[in-house]
Amino acid sequence: MEKIRIGIVGYGNLGKGVELAARQCSDMEVVGVFTRRSPESLSTVFENTPVYHTDDALNMQNDIDVMILCGGSATDLPRQTPYFAKYFNTVDSFDTHAKIPEYFASVNASASESKHVSIISVGWDPGLFSINRLYSQSIIPNGQTYTFWGKGVSQGHSDAIRRISGVVDARQYTVPVEEAVEAVRMGDQPQLTTRQKHTRLCYVVAENGADKERIEREIVTMPNYFADYDTTVNFISMEEMERDHKALPHGGFVIRSGVTGKNQETKQIIEFSLKLGSNPEFTSSVLVAYARGAYKMYRQGSFGAKTVFDVPPASISPLTDEEIRKELL
Repeated sequence: MEKIRIGIVGYGNLGKGVELAARQCSDMEVVGVFTRRSPESLSTVFENTPVYHTDDALNMQNDIDVMILCGGSATDLPRQTPYFAKYFNTVDSFDTHAKIPEYFASVNASASESKHVSIISVGWDPGLFSINRLYSQSIIPNGQTYTFWGKGVSQGHSDAIRRISGVVDARQYTVPVEEAVEAVRMGDQPQLTTRQKHTRLCYVVAENGADKERIEREIVTMPNYFADYDTTVNFISMEEMERDHKALPHGGFVIRSGVTGKNQETKQIIEFSLKLGSNPEFTSSVLVAYARGAYKMYRQGSFGAKTVFDVPPASISPLTDEEIRKELL
């Protein structure tokens, strides 16, 4: 079997998850991990996974079919993805919703010029939840769509806090407001503000002597992340972080509440939910599946930036079209 050759850029929780997920796919192989750190200092999940410095990636263009980019959305991906899209097919998990249009344009310019496929904002939200919002809104046009996240650790928001000067480590939990969820499930179609749907709970380990008041102020006023939410910041020790917040669970649900019928008298509710024991491991699994889609689309002559809306569902499956129709339709 011809295997899809995968490269991994970045080796935090997401990069490790990609290494694990790719190993579960018989049609894939990990060519190597690319890091800004010293390669000799990096220990991978599997001992035989090669590790290279990021600067060496361009020497391996003929060895890699899809590069999966596992950096953070705050500062890494806006710089890395347009760069790597010049030389590789790429998949990433950029998750700053408000900036996706400009991010897409930047990546599209690079991938279109080099005639590569770059699938952006892959994961469960944006990603799988985005697809469900599109499907449910198209099927029930008269209604409202609601997205709730958590309770769980947001990798992107936690990373944004860790970028603040004086922060050693951080976890951010997104928590749905229960009253809002129940009102939606009843079909009431309430008009909810961002602040009425979720709260954000932050646990932060600060450097010795750091200005905690400044750190808290920078968190709660951060645009696109915390400014529109009721946010609680708790400063804890590293021991507490390791003991109580080591796991990275998450989840959430998309609910479409609408009506059909001649007089719009019939309530219809569509709900899609996820309960994740590990946010990064699940997100990595989605990235790996869409790497398969990027590879197939590239082989078919497609190029430029894509989102999950542009990727045919069958292309992310290792099954043949005949097997998909027989087993899944």
